[in-house]
Amino acid sequence: MTKPALQLTGIHKHFGSVHALRGADFTLMPGELHALLGENGAGKTTLMHVAYGLVHPDAGTISIGGADARRHSPQNARARGIGMVHQHFTSVPAFSVAENVALATGWPVTPAALRRRVRDLCDRVGLPLDPDERTGRLSVGLKQRLEIVKALAADARILLLDEPTAVLAPAEVEEFLQMVRRFTGEGGAAVLITHKLDEALSAADSVTVLRRGRVVGSGPAADWSPATLTEAMIGGEVAMPPPAPRGPVGDRLLVHGESLDISRESGLGIAVRGASLLVLAGEIVGVAAVEGNGQRELLRAIAGRIRPLRGRLEVAAPIGFIPEDRTSEGLIPGFSLVENMVLASEPDDPWIAGRHVDWRAARARTGELLEAYGIVASDPDVPASSLSGGNQQKVVVARELARRPAVVVAENPTRGLDVRASVEIHWRLRDTAERGAAVLVYSSDLDEVVALSHRIVVLARGALVGVPPGASRTEIGALMLAGTR
Repeated sequence: MTKPALQLTGIHKHFGSVHALRGADFTLMPGELHALLGENGAGKTTLMHVAYGLVHPDAGTISIGGADARRHSPQNARARGIGMVHQHFTSVPAFSVAENVALATGWPVTPAALRRRVRDLCDRVGLPLDPDERTGRLSVGLKQRLEIVKALAADARILLLDEPTAVLAPAEVEEFLQMVRRFTGEGGAAVLITHKLDEALSAADSVTVLRRGRVVGSGPAADWSPATLTEAMIGGEVAMPPPAPRGPVGDRLLVHGESLDISRESGLGIAVRGASLLVLAGEIVGVAAVEGNGQRELLRAIAGRIRPLRGRLEVAAPIGFIPEDRTSEGLIPGFSLVENMVLASEPDDPWIAGRHVDWRAARARTGELLEAYGIVASDPDVPASSLSGGNQQKVVVARELARRPAVVVAENPTRGLDVRASVEIHWRLRDTAERGAAVLVYSSDLDEVVALSHRIVVLARGALVGVPPGASRTEIGALMLAGTR
């Protein structure tokens, strides 16, 4: 009888008063791609951290390849052939791609040989990267690609993949899943944590669903549907948001960009050339683009993070900014939730008194937002790093929208969020627009852009073009690829 590649039995874990795992069982067989699903805070990442040795369970057993793993640690996990792609990036920004791979694997840092080895690996697994590029300059999608390459470079036989496709474009997702299927087809085993139910059903052999730390369902993927998965994950139906309102409120112009040239964040070359964009109060404008075509620089210019080289740009204040990388741009993980909320304070906020902070008032307001946004946290004083990725994302969204901004710039606003939380964020963005704000949304998920927006603009090789009303998804995709081949 074939032994499980990985088996977790009766796993319990407390974090203070939070009972994150409640007797969870999980079995991964050789050659299997197993999807692990659940709401934000259901315990998915914690369970895989137990499997990788990052978290020690309060009770339960871990077995790898049929052998008991009593003294389990990340070093021990790697020695036993387990690689983990974390939801939050673990690479050193100042290091090159090749140096980060060497750091993760122990490969000798002989520059020429290391570059060749990394390039050969990237080509072999179908995830190309420039070995010499400094990691801090990579887009979020390429940083995610590097995390996957690091895990594969260590000759892993078991891959634990925590939201690996959350920031990948649709074509990149398909390539990535094909790579994982090749890996399992050659005898490897993989766990895929994802909130994309169609992705789980199309790619996985088996599915396990967690709800509030307990396994509520497990079995072949063919036995599940999106409806039954949603029911298992949340215990009820999700109220879907209404269609986007038909148009802007009045004719008040809140974003006026004209003939904008914007340099790349690296400072090398032009990311956006000659772009003009007008956004009215009450309007949601979706930005569609293939990764690296200038959308990051355009949105950061509108958010006031970078200054255009040329052209006219006027944006109403205050501006709410929801960045795509919550841990490096949205939050300071080591700070408490209330401290992260205070970082975005305005001088007229009730907890700001001159140069002083009324921490009691700030703590009370943070508690109100935690409750209003359904953020799973024991209290406002816990560090942001203690929350699940989805709950961290909700903290960023809550903080920015609570400021009642005149303009909202949102990059992948539902990254890492479950079905219920994604729907709620869509509701809140639409409500923000209906109250008179101008909203710009970029998502690597084109369906999300289409669903949210009154109108869509496309960036292709730094050129901004409007999408004709009523254009199909295929037509929008063709505009995104124009000039990129």
